[in-house]
Amino acid sequence: MKGNVVDLAVAVVIGAAFGAVVTALVDNILMPLIAALVGSPNFDSFLLLNINGVDIKFGVFLTALVNFLLIAAAVYFALVLPMQKLNESLAARRGLTEEEAEEEPDPQLALLEQIRDELKNLR
Repeated sequence: MKGNVVDLAVAVVIGAAFGAVVTALVDNILMPLIAALVGSPNFDSFLLLNINGVDIKFGVFLTALVNFLLIAAAVYFALVLPMQKLNESLAARRGLTEEEAEEEPDPQLALLEQIRDELKNLR
């Protein structure tokens, strides 16, 4: 249990630091490239409607959506994809196929199943 908590704490700290890196990438590299293509670093003034004195800013939503997609792509290609490749190569080194790797029982899951079965027997 303690190891899982420490792993989670490390993941949160690294995730926060990585978030700053990805934000810098999006704000300082990718969005200026978009600005070079469309003429503005964001879409805040795009599709701005004023109905009865109330501003409806579709462009702000579009900017947030583009930022999200760019950040999601950066996280996927920088973290998720390399981690999947690493897991596949480690499984190949151990001589396991994907099905065999998935079939390995988790000791915590086995313990939880035993507890569940014991609780059923008590009723």
